[in-house]
Amino acid sequence: MKDDVLKRQAHTAIQKKLGYAFRDMSLLRRALTHRSHHAKHNERFEFVGDSILNYTVARMLFDAFPKLTEGELSRLRASLVNEGVLAEMAAEMNVGDGLYLGAGELKSGGFRRPSILADAMEAMFAAVS
Repeated sequence: MKDDVLKRQAHTAIQKKLGYAFRDMSLLRRALTHRSHHAKHNERFEFVGDSILNYTVARMLFDAFPKLTEGELSRLRASLVNEGVLAEMAAEMNVGDGLYLGAGELKSGGFRRPSILADAMEAMFAAVS
């Protein structure tokens, strides 16, 4: 019971930091569910979110820097869209507090693991779209 209240509070805080209120909270819960917790996890959302993020950043860079070559744009995008940057964003938003993890991941500190945090960010991008 207490865990449910804490998760709801974390989800409310995440939505505020995202600047987006989910009408369907099951989308946010799915985006924050690691495969160690449940069979209905975030990996498919992560797949879509990764593409959304890459396209969005690519388009912004394409428009902002018309004189850069494809290689230069690719390197710039890679410096902006990577596990480290996504994990840092997730940590600033306290995404770890809202994650649903299996017992093993909880015990090993999965809520702080950069790969899990980055994956959850990508999944949230898909959940928002």
